[in-house]
Amino acid sequence: MALRFVGIDPETNGGNCPSVWIDEETGDLLFQGWEVVDGPTLSEVAARSPIARHEKIVRLPARMRAIVQEACGGGAADLR
Repeated sequence: MALRFVGIDPETNGGNCPSVWIDEETGDLLFQGWEVVDGPTLSEVAARSPIARHEKIVRLPARMRAIVQEACGGGAADLR
């Protein structure tokens, strides 16, 4: 599997930061983010889309929207 790095949280301090990747073979998006563990948020998500045991909900900061758009082909500026 070949992964292409799209971008990292622009306010990163150098490690353990949210990032976005693309699987070059499948076009799938991969997100590294903060795992959501608070009950109300998980309940709200599960009400619309049940969360399987093998799934996690992750949060990315709003400042990463342009990076996610770039990964989706939105042509956002390079924020790396």
